[in-house]
Amino acid sequence: MNANTLAESLLQKITDLEQLVERQSLMLEEQSALIERLQAKIIELEKRTKKNSGNSSKPPSSDGLSKKPRTTTLREKGKNKSGGQPGHKGETLKQTATPDITIRHELPVCPDCKNSLLPETLINVMKRQVFDIPPPKIEVTEHQAEIKYCSCCNKIVTAKFPDNVRAPVQYGDVIRGWAVYYQYQQFIPEDRLQQLFNDLYNIQLATATLTGYNQIAFNALASFEEITLTMVKNAAVKNLDETGFRVAGKTQWLHVASTQAATYYHVSPKRKSLIEGLFGTVVHDHWKAYYKLTDVLHGLCNQHHLRELKALIEHEKEAWATKMTRLLRVSLRCRHFYGVKEIPLARLNRLMLLYDNIIKEGIAFHEARLPLFSNNKRGRRAKRTGHNLLLRLLNYKQDVLRFLNDPAVPFTNNDAERDLRMAKCKQKISGGFRSTQGANQFARIRGFISTARKQGWNIMQSIQAVFTGNIPVPG
Repeated sequence: MNANTLAESLLQKITDLEQLVERQSLMLEEQSALIERLQAKIIELEKRTKKNSGNSSKPPSSDGLSKKPRTTTLREKGKNKSGGQPGHKGETLKQTATPDITIRHELPVCPDCKNSLLPETLINVMKRQVFDIPPPKIEVTEHQAEIKYCSCCNKIVTAKFPDNVRAPVQYGDVIRGWAVYYQYQQFIPEDRLQQLFNDLYNIQLATATLTGYNQIAFNALASFEEITLTMVKNAAVKNLDETGFRVAGKTQWLHVASTQAATYYHVSPKRKSLIEGLFGTVVHDHWKAYYKLTDVLHGLCNQHHLRELKALIEHEKEAWATKMTRLLRVSLRCRHFYGVKEIPLARLNRLMLLYDNIIKEGIAFHEARLPLFSNNKRGRRAKRTGHNLLLRLLNYKQDVLRFLNDPAVPFTNNDAERDLRMAKCKQKISGGFRSTQGANQFARIRGFISTARKQGWNIMQSIQAVFTGNIPVPG
């Protein structure tokens, strides 16, 4: 082999090796990118597994049967022990001066020497009272309408029955009220409710009878629902929230507008079908759709922020999250200290300055970190969870801290969440709804019961008033 041939052969091998090295370099880059993506995915999945109802917006029911005891809580530890505090007026069972039944236990002989005590004078009696419920008993009331002949009119006339007595045999308003109460307050399904009435009262209630009671209550409460909606719309502050529930095998949405005095529910197949015509301040969990409402101010739920901050403290060890948690809690204590009065401007400005400094510290921390790898060459790069929360707290600072400037605005959205929790209880106990009509019945009747409780009315009397036509008006 001559020198030229050898040189060409070596050059070709060098070229092949360079191409091989280039291919391997590309392969290594692709593998590195894949490893980075997989690591980011693993971190994200690990974060999801560590989320629970204590450090996120997930409901407690999602924690599962294997949930661990919580070692931390968002509630601050108080100085007092659990239970009633000194000076608190307790409620305990007391004897009544008018017992329904009195049983005298006589003392004919001495329990020690067996001497007869019949001729002896009674000195006193010791009283002990037992409070109990008598065995349930159906009471039958017969209405008799007189029939007479009127010589003036020359015809037979009959006395008028009460408006709520419409059939030769029927159940009364108390049974109707209990049936509605068991279904819409205790969420007992129809079959178990029929069994309950049979076991307690020996009453055979048909499914159609129960359905009829629900329909009567639904129709009677139409005007009450309108009054409640008007109250909620015009209230200075109202809490908004929504949750999904099953209707006719499909997911629909139950919206709630809640105040301290009233509750209004709204059923819709679309999540963004919000309640229109609201005024004042709406408190919510920062769902973007709420910001499309017009003519309202916004207040954000800081309980959600505290949960998110808790997750960052536990899993990301971000120092700014600890500081922000402390600041929000101090701000809440400050609001409680001044009550309905305005917080002094100097103290308010101090809290605002601390808030801004913590946000700046957090953003500087995240901007100094390496950005997350993104396989998407177009659009904005994804940001970490903590970075996104910081930007939200920065851009919506006025809404986050509105409770400091307005004593009527609550720190959290718990009022709406408590009202929505009843819908989740209903779904857990009785399942979903077979029809939209059933869902609308639940929304209206449950809204009435919730409003009645907030108004301080007797629940059973209020439900029975629905059937007698004497529905109270909320104030």
